[in-house]
Amino acid sequence: MSIFSYLCTYIIKTIMTDDERTTEALQLLETLIAIPSHSREEANAANALQQWMEERGLQPTREVNNLWCVAPHYQGELPTLLLCAHIDTVRPATGWTREPYHPTWEGDVLYGLGSNDDGASLVSLLQAFRVMCTKERSYNLVFLASAEEEVGGKTGAELALTKLPHIDVGLVGEPTGMQPAIAEKGLMVLDVIAHGRAGHAARNEGDNAIYHALDDMQWFRTYQFPEVSELLGPVKMTVTVVNAGTQHNVVPAECKFLVDVRSNELYSNEEIFTTIREHVKSDVEAHSFRLNSSRIAIEHPLVQRAIALGRQPFGSPTLSDQALMRFPTLKMGPGDSRRSHTADEFIRRQEIEEAIDLYVRLLSDLSIAQG
Repeated sequence: MSIFSYLCTYIIKTIMTDDERTTEALQLLETLIAIPSHSREEANAANALQQWMEERGLQPTREVNNLWCVAPHYQGELPTLLLCAHIDTVRPATGWTREPYHPTWEGDVLYGLGSNDDGASLVSLLQAFRVMCTKERSYNLVFLASAEEEVGGKTGAELALTKLPHIDVGLVGEPTGMQPAIAEKGLMVLDVIAHGRAGHAARNEGDNAIYHALDDMQWFRTYQFPEVSELLGPVKMTVTVVNAGTQHNVVPAECKFLVDVRSNELYSNEEIFTTIREHVKSDVEAHSFRLNSSRIAIEHPLVQRAIALGRQPFGSPTLSDQALMRFPTLKMGPGDSRRSHTADEFIRRQEIEEAIDLYVRLLSDLSIAQG
């Protein structure tokens, strides 16, 4: 299929210099920063993004606050690659010295909530998608801007994925310094309740639930799952919230605590949960088992293409929409994960420029198989 036919299908401004393409991407990012888009409150940002895409000849489909676009001339017999980044943000952390919803430039640095996580990946992937729409490919291409990523919401990517064509491989944009994360830790949150018996603290009465909880907390702190991943390391369990007691002179009958469990790809969340229940005395319930660890084979053509471009594969400790995808996925995007969810979040212009260029080179002349 010729480049000319693509141009006839999409009215896209493609004759742009790298500098112009970067400038346009950053202007879109400024627009999105200025629109609060906390998880489950992304409607206004989705509206702005939809308008921007339509003004440039794209024809996005919308489901709740998710937007996606299929590159022209989709062919069912070809494999399909998904580009995905999210439009939602966390709420501002304490300590901002700038207005989080006011895009602020200092030199070549752009400050603003969502600039690094995940606006930089979003605008860079979108520009790369527009370029690739005009190139001949041996695969179909889909771009998805997802909602509710920061809270793992069920009307975000999880919903959108059920509406998309069959996907064979995904490229998920998250701040990785444009290095390819070929594995990602999963997440399981546990509600744990230790039981005792109430009594008066001044007398030898009752059975203190806090003391029972401490025994189980110590187990969560010290237990080591035997299988350790080369890329992701061990399964990590952390007690993060504790609640017990009503007043100083009452022995508490109940102690509740939360445990954050980060799984590696060698265990499913269900397997980890079974082991936990076998070892602790408290009642344990999982919020969900759906956010499992993910991994893509280093031999996959997408990974090999990244390596050929001088990128270094690694394992990521942070969660993304990858956890909801039941096909191989690679995580790679501009920015630094250490800036995410922090005060004075920022992205550099050069990082956006590099990302667009690398994404286009990564996707050009790529050959992938149907899964």
